[in-house]
Amino acid sequence: MTPDQPTSERRALITGSTAGIGAAFAGRLASDGWHLVLVARDADRLAAQAAELTGRHGVQVETISADLSTDDGCAKVERRLADEPPVELLVNNAGISLNTPFLKSSPEDEARLLRLNVHAVMRLTLAGLRTMTERRSGAVINVSSVAGFGPVMPGSTYSASKAWVINFSESVGQSARPFGVRVMALCPGYTRTEFHQRAGIDMSKTPEWMWLSAPAVVDEALRDLGKGKLVSVPSWKYKLAVAGLRHAPRRLLEKVGRDTRGRIGRDRG
Repeated sequence: MTPDQPTSERRALITGSTAGIGAAFAGRLASDGWHLVLVARDADRLAAQAAELTGRHGVQVETISADLSTDDGCAKVERRLADEPPVELLVNNAGISLNTPFLKSSPEDEARLLRLNVHAVMRLTLAGLRTMTERRSGAVINVSSVAGFGPVMPGSTYSASKAWVINFSESVGQSARPFGVRVMALCPGYTRTEFHQRAGIDMSKTPEWMWLSAPAVVDEALRDLGKGKLVSVPSWKYKLAVAGLRHAPRRLLEKVGRDTRGRIGRDRG
């Protein structure tokens, strides 16, 4: 991430690395010669991913099996961020949504969403920045969402958690900048990943033109990081959507906002 740093020494830590945008980051960075630290819950998938990336690109790949919605899981990753060899790029990608409106949700499910989407992002960003600011080198990408710019899905707390990630990243990014460290919120729109299927969300009625590919999202994110942006919104169509969410009257947003999640399986009553 610095002009005088050999490519062979760069190392990135990616949470939620085994699918979707996390996997796209892993593949792109490995192809660029970065060594990796991959974090996810499924140890078998992590091992397979590490073997594939090492075999294809010849990079070193460490794996950490951890549930970041727990204190123990966060602590595992914090220890690695404080350890050597140093992590030069942290990608906080792990996150969840819920297939249940808030009025039918449970405190346990909502707490898990907040612990993964907010609490883990805060803890790992803090752990990463402690060493990065000391070295005066490094970067953090916190994966948020276009949904974070407005309550686009009534009854969903996902957008609220992602709004926090945007605000947090912009604020912390300004304070880290004087130390030569960058922090950026990545805010993609609908992206072809396992995210919606894992949440049990039926997206079959979403128009094809609204979908982005995970590799394209990663390419634009890394370009924007290189430009020093605090917020990255991939694709012109979602840049327009964000402009609308930021500037449209709230009463208009209330009229057009709708829960597009659809239901798969049992809807708790």
